[in-house]
Amino acid sequence: MDPAFLERLRQQLDQVRTDGLFKSERVITSPQQADIRVEGGGEVINFCANNYLGLANHPGLIAAAHEALDRFGYGLASVRFICGTQSVHKELEKRISGFLGTEDTILYPSAFDANGGLFETILDDGDAVISDELNHASIIDGIRLCKAQRFRYRHNDMDDLRRKLRQAEDCRTRLIATDGVFSMDGTIADLGAICDLAESHNAIVMIDDCHATGFLGENGRGTHEYRGVIDRVDIITGTLGKALGGASGGFTSGRREIVDWLRQRSRPYLFSNTLAPVIAATSIRVLDLLENGDELRSRLRENSVYFREKMTALGFELLPGEHPIIPVMLGDAKLASSMADQLLENGIYVIGFSYPVVPKGKARIRTQMSAAHTRAHLDKAIAAFARVGRNLGVID
Repeated sequence: MDPAFLERLRQQLDQVRTDGLFKSERVITSPQQADIRVEGGGEVINFCANNYLGLANHPGLIAAAHEALDRFGYGLASVRFICGTQSVHKELEKRISGFLGTEDTILYPSAFDANGGLFETILDDGDAVISDELNHASIIDGIRLCKAQRFRYRHNDMDDLRRKLRQAEDCRTRLIATDGVFSMDGTIADLGAICDLAESHNAIVMIDDCHATGFLGENGRGTHEYRGVIDRVDIITGTLGKALGGASGGFTSGRREIVDWLRQRSRPYLFSNTLAPVIAATSIRVLDLLENGDELRSRLRENSVYFREKMTALGFELLPGEHPIIPVMLGDAKLASSMADQLLENGIYVIGFSYPVVPKGKARIRTQMSAAHTRAHLDKAIAAFARVGRNLGVID
């Protein structure tokens, strides 16, 4: 190993630590749920998981997973087109399509893979992709892999999107790519206006709905239901690893011809082991739960409204919105890290987010509500934020 190379990495790591940007990993010694145990820190309340519906340790899903292990086994040791497709995978794809209101669905090992395998498969150098500037890294990386012309429009700025569509008017196919919900801000894409522009410019609409599938919209279908465009979005990518149980796995859902072509040419699908059957089977049980009641979604909405109102009354700067992602804006990376550490000492597990995850000068603590949180959980967190916020001079 070249010693100069290692020394350069050491210097870069030292600089990251000096800048307050080093990302340490806390070790959880319990299942993922509202109350968790942290190695060396005792029991705390988790306010930064993507466990929106509180299903990550749901007893009914644990039982379903045990049943699936007995029936389908542990793994398939194969990709889908060789000998990695079981009936449970086809059933889950059909159920996701029915839930989302789409024609067909293809499963991936992760949502990152779904985005990584999308753009290069369906677009070529005669096409164009027009992407929101705040899109998730998986969309950005997926676009980098394709040969299409690339345009980036200002976040949720429909006038700028219109300009970019006009610039791309000579391209064969124009695809608009956006997060349904932007994970660092909790803002929800203006899909009504996006679909209007797409239709007037003969463009395709793709959304990454990882932070919406299962709970946003009247029936939890996602951003396209929330915005009233359920039949106007062409491609939806999503995850099984957040609201839908929190394990792993992703999917692309949409027009049948698109999904058929992805099965033929999408590299992460063709060259990655199939999703573990226990996850596929348990995800079907998750959809059963979601289609048979609104209790979890209602509790999540109530928790989000309550926490936002109380934190605003204390004087914290929150990004406005209606999503259970509620960022507490701090600006300084070291302040965000220090506040997260002090909150942990007060029994509240949160993480400070700073560059390069968010822009420089936009450091924050991203809180995330869950249906698993009780009012007592919320009140304890609000009280801890008040104590630590005053101690650090964030609020009066």
